[in-house]
Amino acid sequence: MPTLQATFYGHTYDNPFMNASGVHCMTTTELDALADSAAGSFVTKSATAEAREGNPEPRYVNVDLGSINSMGLPNLGLDYYLDDAIKRQASHPDQPFVMSVASYQGFNEYVANMRKIQESDYTGLVELNLSCPNVPGKPQMAYDFEDTDKLLTEIFAFYTKPFGVKLPPYFDIMHFDKIAAVLNQFDLKFVNCINSIGNGLYIDEATDTVVIKPKGGFGGIGGEYVKPTALANVRALKQRLNPSIEIIGTGGILTGRDAYEHLLCGASMLQVGTQLEKEGLGVFERLTAELLAILEAKGYASIAEFKGMLGTLD
Repeated sequence: MPTLQATFYGHTYDNPFMNASGVHCMTTTELDALADSAAGSFVTKSATAEAREGNPEPRYVNVDLGSINSMGLPNLGLDYYLDDAIKRQASHPDQPFVMSVASYQGFNEYVANMRKIQESDYTGLVELNLSCPNVPGKPQMAYDFEDTDKLLTEIFAFYTKPFGVKLPPYFDIMHFDKIAAVLNQFDLKFVNCINSIGNGLYIDEATDTVVIKPKGGFGGIGGEYVKPTALANVRALKQRLNPSIEIIGTGGILTGRDAYEHLLCGASMLQVGTQLEKEGLGVFERLTAELLAILEAKGYASIAEFKGMLGTLD
C-alpha cells in the first residue's frame, strides 16, 4: 500500500493536505475541527494587528467553476491567534501547524506583527501573507519587488524563527525571475503559491449585476478557474528557488488528480480553499483517497518518487 506521508520543514505529516488560510480557520473552534479532520495539517486565518470585520456582505460567492471573494481580511486579531498558537503548540507538540500573518496598514504593521511573534513563546512556522488582493485601496506587497526585498531584509534583521511567504500569482517569466532573485537572498523555509487571482469580475445572468458588494464587484478568483496559473507558479518557482525553500501548492485543487499535478510540479504540501468552502471538512478524506488511488494505479510507493518530476516535450 502506498503512503501519502509528506515531509515538510523537518516534520512528517500523514498526508500533504491543509486548508487555505481564510477557509474554516477564523475561530479556535474551527481550528480544532481542522486539527481533528483528515487533513495532514492546517493554517490559521491571516491575522492583522487588530481585529477586523472585513468588507461588507455579500463578499464571498461560490460560482460554477470556483469562487469570487473580496473578504477584506476579516480576522480576530494577532493576539487571538498567537495566544491560541502558543497553547496549541504546548499541548500538541506532535501536531505542527502554520500561523498566518498579514497586514492591513502595510510595511510597518508587517514588521510589528513579526516582532510580536519573535518575542512570544511560539516557535512554529509562520506564513507571512504578502498577497491579499481584496483590501480596497491597498496594493499587494509581493507585486513590488523592491519593497518585498526591503521588508524581508528588515524582518530578518531580528526574526530568528522559521517562516515563509504567501505569494500572489505571477504571469510573466520575468516576474518569476525577479521574485525568485529576491526570495533567494533569505533563509525562507517555504513559499505558498498562489493566492487568488486578484480583481476578477463575475456577473449574475439573472440580474445583470455583479455578485459581491465590495470594490464594485471586483474580487479574487479561486477554484477550478485558477489551477493552470497555480501549477505554473509552483513549477516556475520550484525551478528558480533555492532547493532549501519548499513549495506549498494552492489553487484549483478539487480532485486527487489536481493534487497529484501540484506535487508533480514540485509542491511539498497542498492547500485547499474553494473546494473546502463548498464541500466541508469531508473534502480531505475524499482527496486523500483519490490521491492514494492514483499512486496505486501508477505503481508509486510514495510521493517522493514523483514529486517535481513533471515531464516536458523537449
